[in-house]
Amino acid sequence: MTNKGNHVIPNAHFHKHWERRTRTWFNQPFRKLRRAKTRKAKAAKIAPRPLHSLKPIVRCPTQRYNIRSRLGRGFTLTELKNAGLSKRFAQSIGISVDFRRRASNLDTFNQNVQRLKTYTNNIILFPKGKKAIKGEATPEEMKMAAPYEGKVVLPIAKQSKKVAPLELTAELKKKSVFHERRHARRVRIRAGRAYNKTDDN
Repeated sequence: MTNKGNHVIPNAHFHKHWERRTRTWFNQPFRKLRRAKTRKAKAAKIAPRPLHSLKPIVRCPTQRYNIRSRLGRGFTLTELKNAGLSKRFAQSIGISVDFRRRASNLDTFNQNVQRLKTYTNNIILFPKGKKAIKGEATPEEMKMAAPYEGKVVLPIAKQSKKVAPLELTAELKKKSVFHERRHARRVRIRAGRAYNKTDDN
């Protein structure tokens, strides 16, 4: 029986077997447990080496987020060169290398070079052969080595954003932010009008 009036004739399709086209994810908790066990087994296998490699500190893209710092993909070849490391050797001691990234910010560049130097000064290199060569650990140093338990190698230190309260003086009480902003606006408008009246424009 159709509805009253000039409407679309009901033509609902209820035999599409939607349950065949849906995918369940009931094994998600088990997958999480399995990944954790795999990480734990890998950490025990490669111990005392850290599970993750060293990452550089980079700025987030776009003007909206470039005040934030995060871990990048890998160090640039210039950063490795200034730290006294080759790309092959850096990859062999757990340092990520990114051949495409360019270090355009001088502050970030110096920060990453210092990060590499800190890492190389704190690691203990086990000898590949029977005898230790220059830069590799002695048997006494190898006994002192302990596995790194952190999730991130050299994590970014969080900086406090708290600003100390400013003491309210008599001079500050006399100032008016509203009038200062209004005066700056007037100066800008007058400067623009004066510029437009010049002969060049």
